[in-house]
Amino acid sequence: MAESPETTIEVEHLTKRYGATAAVNDLSFTVRRGEIVGLLGPNGAGKSTTMRILTGFLPATSGAVRICGHAVASQPELTKRHIGYMPENNPLPEDMRVAEYLWFRGRLKEMPRAKLRARIDEVLELCDLKRNRHKIIGRLSKGNKQRVGIAEAILAEPDVIIMDEPTIGLDPHQILIVRDLIANLRGRMSVIISSHILPEIEVTCDRVLIINGGRIVAQGSPTELRHEIFGHSTYRLELAGDTLALPLLLLDIEASAKIANLTEPGPDGFGVVTLTTRDETDIGERLLQELPRHGYRVRALSRSLPSLEDVFLAATRRSWDARVGEAAAHRPATPA
Repeated sequence: MAESPETTIEVEHLTKRYGATAAVNDLSFTVRRGEIVGLLGPNGAGKSTTMRILTGFLPATSGAVRICGHAVASQPELTKRHIGYMPENNPLPEDMRVAEYLWFRGRLKEMPRAKLRARIDEVLELCDLKRNRHKIIGRLSKGNKQRVGIAEAILAEPDVIIMDEPTIGLDPHQILIVRDLIANLRGRMSVIISSHILPEIEVTCDRVLIINGGRIVAQGSPTELRHEIFGHSTYRLELAGDTLALPLLLLDIEASAKIANLTEPGPDGFGVVTLTTRDETDIGERLLQELPRHGYRVRALSRSLPSLEDVFLAATRRSWDARVGEAAAHRPATPA
């Protein structure tokens, strides 16, 4: 994998085995500078293992990981200088005050004293922790503790931030705060986030990697993944008119339009039509213009796109089906 100045993380054929079990199985991907990438997968998919290998806390069985051009396996101390890591259930010292802890961590990261004091003020402001700077960490709320973890991760202004479940256990208001905080890092630091809260990943991340069984089973932006896996937009229409002539009319409006479901009209003459298209362009306005011109009465129209949760479930289901098919193909034939 060629090194690029625009690439901060390079993963090539990464594998981690525990005996005969492959927790991570031949992963390859890159993360560009300033990009926010979401890492999704069911429990046991290999997300946390991958993150621990990237940070140098766990050795790989085979494959290569480079952080800012440096090999994690052979230069672990050097690569860690480029990484800010927030593990799941981040262990924080309960008896230290917030500013005291950040000073301690900054000195461990060999930050100059003259720079550190000003930088602590910056991250406290960025993470909305200025009111808590002298509070004991053990007395903070779960949300404030998470923000202390993020403040520590970005303290030394690393090139790469890795966060494992940064919003776990937070209430909706706290999740919004953390989401905005992560979004503020876009363009400044490369960020990898693992989370089970898929709507947060969808609105926060530029790109998503879906892992199942230790392999990447789908990757791309949320829009690209929707198109790859579902390939359509769905429209729901409540209308009255000649339903037999409707398919041909819809083809004139959009060549890929197909009726997926049609209910019989009620006493008022209105039925519900569900149609799909392979075009991501919104054709709602054209439907509202053309259908009345051909004698249809439209009472309601709505468009829906598959959510990231739909994409995630479909991608993991597809990968499981493929693995079952591979296992069946390699199974010895039963003698007659």
